[in-house]
Amino acid sequence: MKFSEMPYTRPDPEAVKSQLRELTERFKRAGTYEQAKAVFLEKEEKEKIVDTLGTLAYVRHSIDTRDEFYDGEIDFWDEVEPELEEYEQEWIDAMLESPFRGDFEAEYGRLLFLNAEIERKTFSPEIIPDLQKENELTSEYDRLIASAQIPFEDGVYTLSQLVPFQDDPDDARRFAAWKVKGQWFKDNQPQLDRIYDDLVKIRDGMGRKLGYDGYTQLGYYRMERNCWTKEDIEKFRSAVQKYLVPVADSIMRAQAERIGRPYPLSSSDENLKFRSGNPRPAGTADDILEQGKKFYDELSPETGRFFRTMLDEQLMDVLSTEGKESGGYCTTLMEYERPFIFANFNGTQGDVEVVTHEAGHAFAYWMNRKRIPTEYTDPTAEACEVHSMSMEFFGWRNAEGFFGADARKFKYSHLASAITFIPYGTMVDHFQHIVYEQPELSPAERHAEWRRLMGIYMPWVRLDGEIPFYGDGEFWQGQIHIYQSPFYYIDYCLAQTVALEFWAMMQKDGANAWKHYMAYTEQGGSRTFTELLEHAGLATPFDEACLREVCRTAAEWLEDYDLTGIE
Repeated sequence: MKFSEMPYTRPDPEAVKSQLRELTERFKRAGTYEQAKAVFLEKEEKEKIVDTLGTLAYVRHSIDTRDEFYDGEIDFWDEVEPELEEYEQEWIDAMLESPFRGDFEAEYGRLLFLNAEIERKTFSPEIIPDLQKENELTSEYDRLIASAQIPFEDGVYTLSQLVPFQDDPDDARRFAAWKVKGQWFKDNQPQLDRIYDDLVKIRDGMGRKLGYDGYTQLGYYRMERNCWTKEDIEKFRSAVQKYLVPVADSIMRAQAERIGRPYPLSSSDENLKFRSGNPRPAGTADDILEQGKKFYDELSPETGRFFRTMLDEQLMDVLSTEGKESGGYCTTLMEYERPFIFANFNGTQGDVEVVTHEAGHAFAYWMNRKRIPTEYTDPTAEACEVHSMSMEFFGWRNAEGFFGADARKFKYSHLASAITFIPYGTMVDHFQHIVYEQPELSPAERHAEWRRLMGIYMPWVRLDGEIPFYGDGEFWQGQIHIYQSPFYYIDYCLAQTVALEFWAMMQKDGANAWKHYMAYTEQGGSRTFTELLEHAGLATPFDEACLREVCRTAAEWLEDYDLTGIE
């Protein structure tokens, strides 16, 4: 079935609540493990239907935020999902207190109950209005970002469509693009400040209502942190400052020299990797997808079948269009056992990385789509990002097909960006810890904290106010995760560290690297992040030696890379 053919009907929330309560009561009355298991499996199937309807509404709204029908459906789900959580919690309580818990653990593993215990710590009926307000505010942010219509030269562009001009090798044109984009954010900053201030206060209040000292611990529980802590991240943060920042700074100094721009770089120069321009995909969007098919066919039989299904069933929406949300993501349509990829192709290197990054997520789900329980189809977020960020590096196998004459540029810029990203991503997480530890900070004080952290993590960026918003060091407001998913962003940094492990393996033996990747992926979400790594023969990013080694290996490769003939 093609995506466009999947039917959507708004469910009756009272009927869904009644169904959940009835399943819970039947589960409690079960006299044997087999009876309890039968109810458990029935709930799994019924939950897939409701989950898929919510996903269909979300995706179709993302594709066109101007669609009044799906705009209304998003409002419906924003209100109903927190109400359903009360009934889900009753089910969780029944599971945790079941006399057959040992039998479930024997068949499905202990992680099912470890995650349930964490989820129980994230909810009380008292916070339902707060959850609804949080949803309303994040949807307001999405709509605001999607609404951008920015005049530039002879056209009008969305935020995503403006990106190619921000990488233009012509200094004046590139600067002008950054300036108009920054001005759009500056013009909308009162609304951005107000939305975030409200989100911080609501989340802090939810944490306190649930008995925590603010939001941070609740935020960790909501992200299902089941094998590492805030203290582990503090150690990782220190290692990033010790090993990554100096190497990233040397990369950016070399870039400044290469493009002939003063160091520290302005925001408009930071993303220009080469004087002749950044690597561009060879061909159209259709050409990129065709090269994706070639890449996955050659990578393995499993990836070939997977990607052909994505194309045949139209499970990707990749063109940047008016009214479309910015960014990209992969989600799942559980009733149909299919992933879906949402993206905004704009003629940049990122278009190819969608076909590898988001498809890395999609392939991992594809390999585990029949798992029971369904929560084992995907691991926690940091583990999921390993699938995607590592698949980007496997994409080097088809660099010439994706980028043609720019293949050499791509390999260098991709690895260099992987190194410079980790300090940025760690800074995002550090910033959020400060924000939620001090919820009373004003918008101006939050901006000041971001600028202070930039001096620690991104000393190569000049903050002189030359470019509105960006030159003022306020561009955290364009990072959607900060508004939508607190404490998510560090997961990218942990995953990038593991992805660099895979990259290092590929330099020695590509077949062995793929063997380890499949060993990691085939586990789905049946283990915690650190256990997944251990069972796949990979080091943990919480080991300082791991970060130090991948940083050293990548830095040596970049230093020795032959850029002869590339301007």
